[in-house]
Amino acid sequence: MTTSPSSQCPFHADEPPPPPVPHAPGVWPPGPSVGLTGWGALRRMSRDLLATVAEWSQAFGDVVYLRIWPEHQLVVSDPQWVRELLVNHHDELIRWEHGMRVFGEVHGHSVLIAEGDAWKDKRHTLQPGFSRASVHAFVPTMVAAAGAAFARWPQSEDAWPIESAITSLAMDVIMRMMFSSEIGNDARLAEQAAHRLIVSTYSSLYWPISSPRWVPWKRAKRQAQAMLDGLIERHLQTRLRLARDAWPDDLLSRLLKLHLSDPAAWPLQAVHDECMTTFLAGHDTSAATLTWWAWCMAANPAAQTAARDEVRRVLQGAEPDADALACLPYLTQALQETLRLYPAVPVLSSRRSTQPFTLGRWQLPARTIFMVPVQLMHHDPRWFPEPLTFRPERFGPDAPKWPRGAYMPFGAGPRVCLGQHLAMTELTVIAAMLLQRFELSVPQGMTAPRPVLNVSLRPEEPLRLRLSQIAG
Repeated sequence: MTTSPSSQCPFHADEPPPPPVPHAPGVWPPGPSVGLTGWGALRRMSRDLLATVAEWSQAFGDVVYLRIWPEHQLVVSDPQWVRELLVNHHDELIRWEHGMRVFGEVHGHSVLIAEGDAWKDKRHTLQPGFSRASVHAFVPTMVAAAGAAFARWPQSEDAWPIESAITSLAMDVIMRMMFSSEIGNDARLAEQAAHRLIVSTYSSLYWPISSPRWVPWKRAKRQAQAMLDGLIERHLQTRLRLARDAWPDDLLSRLLKLHLSDPAAWPLQAVHDECMTTFLAGHDTSAATLTWWAWCMAANPAAQTAARDEVRRVLQGAEPDADALACLPYLTQALQETLRLYPAVPVLSSRRSTQPFTLGRWQLPARTIFMVPVQLMHHDPRWFPEPLTFRPERFGPDAPKWPRGAYMPFGAGPRVCLGQHLAMTELTVIAAMLLQRFELSVPQGMTAPRPVLNVSLRPEEPLRLRLSQIAG
């Protein structure tokens, strides 16, 4: 009998292989030639970050080194190493300071921006309000907003501006959850202001130095900020004028109760900042995901039919409630697959190490910057065969498993998205109600939309789909 050779001693065959020998300090992973300063690479990344990072990863592997003066930066797309970074080395990382300064101009010092003990205190205090039980209390609010929006949609339209309609709906949902108020006549202005803020914030990330707010070319951004600040402030002051026993149980009341119990830790400005983050992040990521889900449904009629049949069977014409959401596994899989193909945040906020540590074979100095391209891992054929094909069955109970960290649409580690349960609940409610009422299809001659990154992932051109109301 012929046996295959083995370099492992048979008496120790069950022992794990020895750890790889680390490189010497100062040795960096391979990466592209970026010139003297590397700023040319920065310009290329600003034009199309996702395509650029994918090309570098294809050429150089799961860890790519970039020397963009004065920084040393690594692009890490190996699931094991990503989890090691975000989970095991969490306490040794902070978010990239320039990026947080840019976002801080809009979000103030909310939980999104805070670091260290300030972040821990905010996160610990806010966490109960985003638990599954707390989120489920908002399901009737989501149902009411979706029902009102869908009643205004046309019965039939060959090229319905579904992205704009979904964005307005997501704004209305977050307004009702935050302020127990419909967005009303401010919807279009708020949508435009939020889009302007998001786009201008993303473009500022690629400038090495942030210019002050008063410079002339930031006039449109200042106007957008003032519009949303005013919207939040009006609701905040109106609530404070109400008697405490008349406060509704919404996100604003929960924040104001924190202010009243501990004004030093939760001044009114902190309440305002959390409202801004909840409004912008809460509506934009949900709207982006629902937009891409609508495209996936229109482009995959068999999947749309399967999801609709499940909704009909489970809901039997009724509106969804919290208990029913757990009985829609195929619809949930379709949303999860949408988040795999089109993660709302396809690149996590970059991190900086505060002390030296080892990652794989690389001994890395303090102040190294790490970029985690979530979409690149989601599209890796090693983990997801035919990665660009929409296949909800990947998330079925009998589907092959992938490494931990290969799929992380909400991030990982202690800074995993605070609103992940809220997001999945909202997505499922709206998707189920849409399928009860409408059929989506691709307009004649339309090609697949090109994704572009502006903090969240959106179609390059506003998405329009054919809309047909389903006969009752």
